[in-house]
Amino acid sequence: MNSELLNSVDLASYLNIPIELIIIVIIWTLVWKGLALWKAGRKNQPIWFVAMLIVNTLGILEILYIFVFSKMGGKKAPEKMPVKIARRRKR
Repeated sequence: MNSELLNSVDLASYLNIPIELIIIVIIWTLVWKGLALWKAGRKNQPIWFVAMLIVNTLGILEILYIFVFSKMGGKKAPEKMPVKIARRRKR
């Protein structure tokens, strides 16, 4: 491929991909990546967090993590204990 051609022509039009499809794929990927990264962070799983942050699989790895791998073993997110406010007795 000629590098001048890639510089002068928009990549989407060069590959004959509609810009709307590219926008939909970007939104799809960001939503799944955000949900999966949030879940991995809450479950304190840094290896999964870094893997999903670096690897781009158009949401496939993220969906698998959310519905399969996050439910297998691992640490659960710490549950927040409800705070009881003790009432003071009047004397």
